[in-house]
Amino acid sequence: MKLAILILSLGAIAAAQSKSPVSDFLKERINGVEKNTVGAFEEMPADKYEFKPTADQMTFGHLAAHIVEANNYLCANVGSVPAPKVDELKGTEGKDKLVAAMKASFEFCHTALAKADDSTMNQSITWFDGKPKPRVFAFMGLASSWADHYGAAAMYLRLNGLLPPSAKK
Repeated sequence: MKLAILILSLGAIAAAQSKSPVSDFLKERINGVEKNTVGAFEEMPADKYEFKPTADQMTFGHLAAHIVEANNYLCANVGSVPAPKVDELKGTEGKDKLVAAMKASFEFCHTALAKADDSTMNQSITWFDGKPKPRVFAFMGLASSWADHYGAAAMYLRLNGLLPPSAKK
């Protein structure tokens, strides 16, 4: 028991002394995010990919395409690597193609995050609006987009009588 406590304490100290705590957080967080997000899109029936809660909101399929684009852009900027060359998705490609693209975007994120280092946060990147921003925008944007996108997918599922992955026992 004392050995287990010592090991946990040393692990906590090592984590507290990390030179890249934000990168480490993203690397730790991606597995759960990927499981829940991909799981949400696998859960939704293919005939519901055109569903949107209101006329002004995007369809579930468009949300999938948006997640792929955001993952590729943000992870490339976090990891200081080029974004993968992929076909632009419209969200109308169908469930199988959209889920496959989402899985590929998370695979790319794993690769890009392996190269992430907090020391690059002050470097300049070109943001969505074409203007320069510090790379920290991508670090924070990635974490917040993961939460936002999964929250939206979970809401779409619930509106269709389905439980999101994180709500299942």
